[in-house]
Amino acid sequence: MTPAPIAALLRKRWFAVAATALLTLPYWTSGLAKLADLGGALAEAAYFGLRPAALAVTATILVQIGASALLILGRMAWLGAGALGVFTALATIIAHPFWQVADPLARFHERNTFLEHAGLIGGLVLAAILAEREIRS
Repeated sequence: MTPAPIAALLRKRWFAVAATALLTLPYWTSGLAKLADLGGALAEAAYFGLRPAALAVTATILVQIGASALLILGRMAWLGAGALGVFTALATIIAHPFWQVADPLARFHERNTFLEHAGLIGGLVLAAILAEREIRS
């Protein structure tokens, strides 16, 4: 049984919004950073072989900020979570292919990053599930 003060906190809408803002923090802050440094964002896209880089950066910023906002605001949370989940899966495969890294220490770090991103995908799915339950109740 959940203690009453914790149960009361878990029912608060602001607490869910704060938790979702924290879950999406890596995305919307990255999107804002890309907006602030478009040259760096374009260089990053080119480094990873994403062509045309401008299209990749535009799509990335829209997904990172737009999908985060959907999830945080609880509006079409399934779409926001899905967009961020697909984005994360693709970005993780592109940027962290640990299976291709020869150096054991570097492979260890890439594998951990890969798994952390997989955990984020799980958190996004859970956020969509909880948002759907909120709508139905």
